[in-house]
Amino acid sequence: MRHKNWLLITMLGIISLLNSGCAAVLLGGGAAAAGAGTILYIKGELQSTEGVSLDTAWMATQTAIKDMEFITGTTEKDAFSAKLIAYTSDNRKIQINLKRKTDKLTEIAIRVGTFGDESLSLLILENIKERY
Repeated sequence: MRHKNWLLITMLGIISLLNSGCAAVLLGGGAAAAGAGTILYIKGELQSTEGVSLDTAWMATQTAIKDMEFITGTTEKDAFSAKLIAYTSDNRKIQINLKRKTDKLTEIAIRVGTFGDESLSLLILENIKERY
């Protein structure tokens, strides 16, 4: 009986973590030590640290947004950061912020709409990653 209770408590804990978004921290924990590959979804914003330069991430972001046929709004870039605003066909705003962490490490933050859209944010990130 104790074994069944322990198993039930463990499963409930895992389900709670998956529903709260904390699983991304746990799943990316090994990569977090290396500094790349960590993906978090916090308060409507998808955040990922990638092992590429800012310039590489910027080119991939622009290409992905174009290939996904979003309407590009404003773009800004300097040596340390970049920002791209685009719009979906139903006029939801997509904001992508890139931040240089090191020469070969860039933080990518994606927010769709006011409150976020995790699935679309993940799709955009995957499309960006396919292009570097």
